[in-house]
Amino acid sequence: MELIQAFGPIEKEFKKVEDVLCASLGSSKNKSILKVNRFLLESEGKKLRPAMVILSAKAEPGKQVNQLTSKQVIKVAAAIELIHRASLIHDDVIDHAELRHHQPTINYRWGQDVAIAAGDYLYAEAFRLIGECGNSDVLGCISTATKLMCEGELQQVCERDNFYLLKRQYLMVIKKKTASLFAASCQAGAISVDSNRIIHKALKGYGLNFGIAFQIVDDCLDLIGKREDMGKSPGVDFKMGELTLPVLNLVSRSRDKTRVMSLIRQADKQAAFKEIRQRFIDSEAFIKTKEDVKCYIQRARRSINTLSESCFKESLFAIADYIAEKL
Repeated sequence: MELIQAFGPIEKEFKKVEDVLCASLGSSKNKSILKVNRFLLESEGKKLRPAMVILSAKAEPGKQVNQLTSKQVIKVAAAIELIHRASLIHDDVIDHAELRHHQPTINYRWGQDVAIAAGDYLYAEAFRLIGECGNSDVLGCISTATKLMCEGELQQVCERDNFYLLKRQYLMVIKKKTASLFAASCQAGAISVDSNRIIHKALKGYGLNFGIAFQIVDDCLDLIGKREDMGKSPGVDFKMGELTLPVLNLVSRSRDKTRVMSLIRQADKQAAFKEIRQRFIDSEAFIKTKEDVKCYIQRARRSINTLSESCFKESLFAIADYIAEKL
């Protein structure tokens, strides 16, 4: 199933999220800010996180949701999308990235100063929207995830060029950096409509395991993907000295570890990246990485097996399968 089909049951709500994003980013009276914000609105991101907020809010069949609560869910979904976009802007600054979603990054187009300030602006706007909902549990859920996300990013940067990075350390970083916001998206959706705590836990587990799988796939595609498919240049992680799971699997399963480690230490050389890429594609490490992804996707699916059957639960399954099939 394609993502557009998975989003089918929430098509109307998805349009409302777009409306809130347009209103939020189009409210400034400053022409320079509006220029940057309009550029952001043109992003072709998949908007997985706001979709998960809405699907999770609807995951309990028979739950009666009033109009006010429905509006709050939309605001929460829009806020989480803004937090995600803010994190991407800051990521691009840190990685000196020039391209994302087939478009120039903000730091490439306007410089790092504008990009940093734009990311801060989106964080502020996101928490303004969350504050308007008046739900302290939702605020606590998302603010905790945002802190973890920033902590994971900082930890990842600090671990660059750590040739002794362990798999458990890598997993801890991506749980914080990526999976925490997916988990919060699902949990916040359930909290917004006052679902019971069993459902909160199930959906949070889905989001956490989905997020881990999502990041492993992203890291793998950075190694083997093509620019025209990804919308950005591959090899950023390698160039920045970040040891991701695909590379860690390659090191652990290589018969010539000395050569692999020598290539990793040549992060500034395109020839080294090309050899690492080909070694990975031809190795058992690629198979192991796909198995790792499959394992976390299965955990995500099992987390929500106990939920009653609905088109919304099926959409969550479909989104998980979509990610699993990207490798």
